[in-house]
Amino acid sequence: MWAVLAVEFVLALWEQQWPLAGIAVATFVMTLAPLVLVSRLGVRLPWSFVVGITAFIFATIYLGEAADFYLRFWWWDGMLHLGSALGFGILGFLLVFMLFQGDRYAAPAWALAFIAFSFAVTIGALWEIFEFAVDSAFGLSMQETGLADTMGDLVVDVIGASAGAAAGWLYLHGRSLGGSAALMQAFIDRNRQLFRKFRK
Repeated sequence: MWAVLAVEFVLALWEQQWPLAGIAVATFVMTLAPLVLVSRLGVRLPWSFVVGITAFIFATIYLGEAADFYLRFWWWDGMLHLGSALGFGILGFLLVFMLFQGDRYAAPAWALAFIAFSFAVTIGALWEIFEFAVDSAFGLSMQETGLADTMGDLVVDVIGASAGAAAGWLYLHGRSLGGSAALMQAFIDRNRQLFRKFRK
């Protein structure tokens, strides 16, 4: 994906398509920002997380905006909302589990899952507020069809957040939703200093 952005940047400069070149640079910088942030916090991301973050930003900014995927594919926005809510659900679970230093018996599994769900839905709701504020202030159409678009996004966010929270609950019970258990275990293994009380 980084190679694609580099090639697109060069081609955009060659063809003097300055907005496209700017989007390519902005996308590249935004894919690096989470990596820099977590490294400053002393967190080590597994490559699966890095790839997921990069793919999501690439799909949102470059494919969505520059390649007009939002207009070309009606389901593109919904798919990204579902994926981000699922990711934030898993992230929310890991953050709460980290607060307990990996002690799976410090709180009921349902409580950790509920907090993870709440975290993911809150992120989705804040994003919708951001879209509304930008549309109101600058006359843009990030919400597209207004209320219908907002409510549709929130419904998809709730579905994705539920799946992410369920993945955390299943993990605590020794089961997995797709490959979620391996994903969470990889994060814990790379950050053992943050999960000192973790026992399999």
